[in-house]
Amino acid sequence: MVSNILKWVAGGLEGFLGIPILGGTIIVSLLWAPLFIMLALHIVGLVFASSEGTDKTGHILGIVTSVVGFIPFVGMIMHIVTAVFLLMEAAKNK
Repeated sequence: MVSNILKWVAGGLEGFLGIPILGGTIIVSLLWAPLFIMLALHIVGLVFASSEGTDKTGHILGIVTSVVGFIPFVGMIMHIVTAVFLLMEAAKNK
């Protein structure tokens, strides 16, 4: 249950950060702090997903996204892909 809520929240945030220009501006203006916050959120989500036995793919992909998210176009694409995975997993577990 908790992992499903975390997937909805993380998926929404990843989608927001994947918006062209806006997401990049927010990440750069906050000195990449959103990437560190999302990394922590995905690690917590992965722990809950592991303990509840739900899909872990979205959170693992989110961890990778947080690590490579500072690369301009790669980061945007990864945020969008991660958002899609997380939101699909959250909808499936409903």
